[in-house]
Amino acid sequence: MNPIERTVRRVDRFQQSHRPLAIGFGILKKFGDDRAGSLAALIAYYGFLAAFPLLLMLTTVTGFVAGRYPSFEEALLDSALRDFPVIGTQFNDAIHPIQGSALGLAIGTLGLVWGSLGVTQAAQHAMAEVWNVPGVDRPPFVKRLARGLSLFALMGVGLVVTTIAASLSTFGDAPAVTRAAGFVLSGALNVALFLAAFRILTVRSISLRCLVPGAFIGGIRWSILQALAPYLVDHHPRYASQIYGYFASVLGLVSWLFLGAQLTLYAAEANVVWKRRLWPRSIVQPPLTEADKRAFDDIALQGERRPEQSVESSWDAGETTAD
Repeated sequence: MNPIERTVRRVDRFQQSHRPLAIGFGILKKFGDDRAGSLAALIAYYGFLAAFPLLLMLTTVTGFVAGRYPSFEEALLDSALRDFPVIGTQFNDAIHPIQGSALGLAIGTLGLVWGSLGVTQAAQHAMAEVWNVPGVDRPPFVKRLARGLSLFALMGVGLVVTTIAASLSTFGDAPAVTRAAGFVLSGALNVALFLAAFRILTVRSISLRCLVPGAFIGGIRWSILQALAPYLVDHHPRYASQIYGYFASVLGLVSWLFLGAQLTLYAAEANVVWKRRLWPRSIVQPPLTEADKRAFDDIALQGERRPEQSVESSWDAGETTAD
């Protein structure tokens, strides 16, 4: 055994003997076993496709409203929206003010529905992979579509409510108590939102209480992301030109969506690890821990695609051990 392997095995023994570290590494290991990074990228891709139609809808609706209510238009000019590249220049342009368009609203609505349903389908696939649901037990297309529409409605209402609550903690002139109350309220709403989303996306054989740990983790982390978003909007795009600011906004949006998708899947992995007691996991093999074997068994059994197909997983009695 070389010095590097000897050091790694010492670290491995240390993390396996300390429960918090073992659980944390078990989540990381499960995330890698499921190739959840690729699943998060797929969710972020569809989220990106839904984001720009959403901005088109918001811009169009804002044009309709701002033209009828001058006070609302003045409030927009004083808000952080003026710092968004491209859109912000139209808010501040007195000669060519932003105007509503029925065609833009229709295109934005169709694009938003298409991209959002893509997000819901990718999220359902990701949850099935995370929970290692065999293909034979996964719901058909019509049922997945119904779940997707339910999740779409939940995301729409939940995003608006939690964003408003999170904004209470980011107002510059708001008292410290108001900011703290806004963050706590946003966190509680996000936890409830994650719990409801996990319930929609997860197979019914998993009880609701098994989804609570991940909902708590995901809700708190999402609240932190929401709190950081206004800071990024207020401090970075305003110092960039329109072209560079546009690229910065696009890259920032993609990164934010990918980070949010990863955090969501990490929260889901935490549910699986806690439910199935998938710790401690080994950093190097051999030897394999019992949790390693259970995790690999779940991955193997996930391969069943037809009712008449049967997949079994077994291990050799004489497992090779490390010297």
